[in-house]
Amino acid sequence: MEAKSQVLNSSIKTNNSDNLKKEIGLIDAISVVIGIVIGSGIFFKASMVFKSAGTPMLGLLAWVIGGLITMASALTIAEIATAIPKTGGVFAYLKELYGEKWAFLFGWVQTFIYIPGAGAALAIILATQATYFIPMTEIQQKLLAITVLLTIIVGNILSTKLGSRIQFISTIGKLVPIFIIIIFGILNGTNNNLLTSSTGTVTVTGFGTAILGTLWAYDGWISVGNIAGELKNPKKDIPKAIIFGILTIIIVYVLINLAIIKVIPVENVVKSVAPASDAANKIFGSAGGNLISAGILISIFGALNGYLLTGVRIPFAMAKNGLLPFSKHIGKIDERFNTPLNSFVFEGILICIYIFTGSFEALTNLVIFVLWIFFTMTVAGIFILRKKYDESKRPYKVPLYPIIPLIGICGGLYIIFSTLITSTGNALIGLALTFAGLPFYNYIKKKRKVL
Repeated sequence: MEAKSQVLNSSIKTNNSDNLKKEIGLIDAISVVIGIVIGSGIFFKASMVFKSAGTPMLGLLAWVIGGLITMASALTIAEIATAIPKTGGVFAYLKELYGEKWAFLFGWVQTFIYIPGAGAALAIILATQATYFIPMTEIQQKLLAITVLLTIIVGNILSTKLGSRIQFISTIGKLVPIFIIIIFGILNGTNNNLLTSSTGTVTVTGFGTAILGTLWAYDGWISVGNIAGELKNPKKDIPKAIIFGILTIIIVYVLINLAIIKVIPVENVVKSVAPASDAANKIFGSAGGNLISAGILISIFGALNGYLLTGVRIPFAMAKNGLLPFSKHIGKIDERFNTPLNSFVFEGILICIYIFTGSFEALTNLVIFVLWIFFTMTVAGIFILRKKYDESKRPYKVPLYPIIPLIGICGGLYIIFSTLITSTGNALIGLALTFAGLPFYNYIKKKRKVL
């Protein structure tokens, strides 16, 4: 057991020598977790959750249960992250626990589909939301989306510290309007019949659908592991960032939804396209719409910065392992700024292509199913980690093992099977796109042997 532990530690030191500066602190890491997870969905998700749940109380309970399932996964991943504190996050965990081929397939999907697709989607949503203040044509919206994208990329290229500062400021910026609505909504809301009101028939299936909706809303926190190699103290800060970040998100989600149904009758909430905006308008009048619109803009900006800050570390980590075409270039660190400049440029070009072709939404929807398979595999990897390597000197261990990991795994399996049943075609296409990477992996592996 001791020998295996030494092998793991040796592997970490060898693969983590990517020379990126360790300049990201705990507060910045927490802001990454919160900033990525809390995007635009917090302003719109209430309708679906309360409609599916059947009653306001069950709707709020769905947010709590979704948060607890997410926390179970977070507590588990935190131990894996402390044992394998490498740049690349899930890519590094899968490589260590399941082998290079599984890590490559995850990185393949992330690098070429999900990261550029999600980045393009966020940039377009931000530009679309900006039309609330300034009318724009479709081409103007795309140009604005690319301008914002390039601004964020340049900021992160100049300095990882600058990128993390942008993340911290935007996270605070998005939380301010949210907490304003929470405080005024809960204190001044007049709807007190939360126990008796109803939005429809209460069923087990409906409540399960509501929980599923909240689990999607909690997605994204795991990306903080991508920047583990640049954290000042990854073994201590990663579990703290994940746990404090998720706990904050749970509190925010529950309170904002409570505020909404205190201000607006739940019957109207389920019919609303933008319930948070409706609540703000009722509390503050016409100024409420401006408040929410500004909050959405800041929220999306922060999520986009977070996706880019963490997302480019995956192709960077793949390139450092020689698993991408032109690996020497993509895995190169710019000597002036000590940042993965070429990785940013590579992903930036893909995002711009996605923005102009408009293909981002369909492609990202296709691979979300697959990504949840990889995430669930990662949570289950705790059993491999405990079996193969000595955990006696590990600075953090998941509490109530194996119960907590099993809860996280069940949550992941629930999303996987629900998606497989409701979107079978998309799920199968997503699997096909993923395994289409195998010929490329075999080619790259043979090429490495030749070299």
